[in-house]
Amino acid sequence: MSKIIKQKERGSLIVMSGPSGCGKGTVIQEFLKKHKDAWLSISCTSRAPRPGDVPGETYYFITREEFEEKIENAEFLEYAEYNKNYYGTPKNYVEKLLNNGKNVFLEIEIEGARQVVEKMKDAITIYLMPPSIEELERRIRGRRSEPEEVGKERMDKAKREIKSYTEYKYVVYNDSLEKATDEI
Repeated sequence: MSKIIKQKERGSLIVMSGPSGCGKGTVIQEFLKKHKDAWLSISCTSRAPRPGDVPGETYYFITREEFEEKIENAEFLEYAEYNKNYYGTPKNYVEKLLNNGKNVFLEIEIEGARQVVEKMKDAITIYLMPPSIEELERRIRGRRSEPEEVGKERMDKAKREIKSYTEYKYVVYNDSLEKATDEI
């Protein structure tokens, strides 16, 4: 009698974007608490670790030269340069999780989401919307961790980014953490 070995079903790639202050990280963390088959992808960066960063948990920290070599070898699903530092999603890491039946979240900017969708047509895309522009502004200004002009820049960028929601398969409004998490 031959033994049939059932392979694990491939997980889903879930790409989430939204403007700064809409609560992407909070919603994803709440979702992960409730769904043990889901993971948040860990990005690579060429920036130096900051206080509180945990290598291998918050980011994979590599040199700029290592990052550029990985770009050359097409080892990222997506990447971008921001403030003279690279950030990117390692392709092999995500593929391994997906092949082991894990659902993988990518919390990334719109440009990165476009790169991922180009490479992985079956990615599930979700745009997380704030309940209103006024609430978003309250959240951004409420941080009080940045100068006023930085808050204004974030709001201006958020207003531009929100127009991209039509590129996503799903739009979820984050007017309630529980409701948004359940909807996802």
